[in-house]
Amino acid sequence: MTRKYFGTDGVRGRVGTLPITPGFVMRLGYAAGRVLTRTSTTGGKPVVLIGKDTRISGYMLEASLEAGFAAAGVDVMLAGPMPTPAIAYLTRALRLTAGVVISASHNPYHDNGIKFFSGLGSKLPDAVETAIETAMDDPIDCVPSESLGKAKRLDDARGRYIEFCKSTFPNELDLRGFKIVVDCAHGAAYHIAPDVFHELGAEVVAIGNQPNGLNINDGHGATAPEALSAAVREHRADFGVALDGDADRLLLVDASGRVYNGDELLYVMVKDRLAVGPVAGAVGTLMTNMAVEVALKKMGVGFARAKVGDRYVLEVLQERGWVLGGEGSGHMLFLDKHTTGDGIISALQILSALKRSGKTLAQFTEDMVLFPQKLINVKVAPGYDWQINGAMVAEKNAVEAELGEEGRVLIRASGTEPLIRVMVEAKSAQVAESMARRIADKLAV
Repeated sequence: MTRKYFGTDGVRGRVGTLPITPGFVMRLGYAAGRVLTRTSTTGGKPVVLIGKDTRISGYMLEASLEAGFAAAGVDVMLAGPMPTPAIAYLTRALRLTAGVVISASHNPYHDNGIKFFSGLGSKLPDAVETAIETAMDDPIDCVPSESLGKAKRLDDARGRYIEFCKSTFPNELDLRGFKIVVDCAHGAAYHIAPDVFHELGAEVVAIGNQPNGLNINDGHGATAPEALSAAVREHRADFGVALDGDADRLLLVDASGRVYNGDELLYVMVKDRLAVGPVAGAVGTLMTNMAVEVALKKMGVGFARAKVGDRYVLEVLQERGWVLGGEGSGHMLFLDKHTTGDGIISALQILSALKRSGKTLAQFTEDMVLFPQKLINVKVAPGYDWQINGAMVAEKNAVEAELGEEGRVLIRASGTEPLIRVMVEAKSAQVAESMARRIADKLAV
């Protein structure tokens, strides 16, 4: 069955336009409540935890979800603004039925979305999301009054999560001697991330920590690391940590202001683990730079590619019994630390590697040089299938023939926005740029 509403990261769109309207979200909460009640293994009355990022629309959507769950007989706990991975952790720690996050991650404030976590703290399987969509075709109803859900606030959510993040950092290490600029993207970690690094001993300079409901991801965070690079140089810091709006992704900046993406951080992760024991393998995505695959294979580490999206990286990790994975965008997975991608915890793992080794990020990655990539995003109509565009298919085939074994082409539809992403990887930036442009120029919609 083709899913109508769920993309690679839940349901997402522009606020006020289907599916991100109060009525739709209430129906979504009701349908999810019914499905989760049927599939729950926790026993007793189902309880769902709801968190959100700092978008102004979060208030409206939180109320709509709460109403839908209550009508289905599901109790609700409200955590307020919290990182996505915090909701995953708290759902599991409190033995709840499910967790829900109201966020559009790295998107601008006028977008929002809904994503779900199971009681185990992992993204819902595709089959469960499909069941929720099917249930939405049924008319909304209401359980008897005595069975309606109740709502209450989870007052200690912030403190619980801060302690959890700190617990993933080695007991024998601290961050004393490090000056770190933390860019919270005016998002969900604004009142959490700076405290985590400070409590572990670092001198912290916080930026992007003044949310007003409209400035999330605006000129700050993992999608706009220029502000962090400038702040690191200005404050003469050792590192910069850039999170996105819901704090599930990470980019790092070194003392020179140089940005390190998720592909490079995945390499650092594996290299650090190899220093203390064997690493069976790591998982990237179709977008992961070829240099990572080549470098890991040289070190005797297996490498597998998943579809784009951290949920698919997680699936491949679980299939293979591995624990390390990531995306170039900064979604990192340490399955021995958390069940889902977590920007704060990922930063702590990288910083612990640097602290333990005494090396800089540049020294850690000097033996791996990324192949130039060019990514072009082309706006299209929702649901557009680029493979019916004969001119584009022909150009893609021609480019692949020219590249041979010295590069690759990847074209895919975004799972969260009406975009076709055209990526070309080659030995030179000029070749990657020109070939990506050749293909994208054939996409006339």
